[in-house]
Amino acid sequence: MTDLALQLDGDGPLYEQIRRAIALKITSRQWRPGDRIPFESELCTTLQTSRMTVNKALQSLADDGLIVRRRKAGSFVATQQSVQAPLTIAKIEDEVAADGKTYGYELVSCKALKAPGKLTSAHIFPRGLDVVHIQCRHLADGVPVLFEDRYINLKAVPAAADEPFNETPPGSWLLEHVPWTEAEHAIYAVSADPRLAEHLHIAVAEACLRIERRTWADDETVTFVHLTYPGNRRTLVGRFQPGQRG
Repeated sequence: MTDLALQLDGDGPLYEQIRRAIALKITSRQWRPGDRIPFESELCTTLQTSRMTVNKALQSLADDGLIVRRRKAGSFVATQQSVQAPLTIAKIEDEVAADGKTYGYELVSCKALKAPGKLTSAHIFPRGLDVVHIQCRHLADGVPVLFEDRYINLKAVPAAADEPFNETPPGSWLLEHVPWTEAEHAIYAVSADPRLAEHLHIAVAEACLRIERRTWADDETVTFVHLTYPGNRRTLVGRFQPGQRG
């Protein structure tokens, strides 16, 4: 059985916070395929919220294929035996150019700090680890198409401490400078909070598509990133065959 320790990030509606907290447990491999998710009643008591709110979060996770809900038995981390569309790690500049548009990049912030509690508690990074936190915006023909919120492990990538990232996007810099051995994606919908809406030039609460990606070099996490797109400015396409597994 999984533990009940969930850390909410305080960002947006409560059901979305619960959804992200559970998704992070799954994508960080703290909760493994086949593990039972705490019952709705347990989550309601622990998080001091209504059953309707918890149910909405769990249904969203089920819709995204992260969990499987079984009547009377509860909810379980999906075994991932359904078809998964493979995604590659590509440079955003190349994606924009492929659409025939001019790429633009704007750095919002870049600072060194200790890994935040929401990531250490989810076992993304160890407690006390030095990281670089980068927030930046990507544009196509001057229109924002992606807001990036990234953490880079300075133990794994010490050179990142000296890179200002004011001209080079962090994802592209990492692809050019750092070898990686494994990556994991989670894809889900979020509603734009006021700050995200401002960065993406969209309305507050507008639907967005978020890719949550964790990248490893051997057994060490190199980077953890949220890539958030306005819902009407991004389409993910994967090609697969019947019975293929990602």
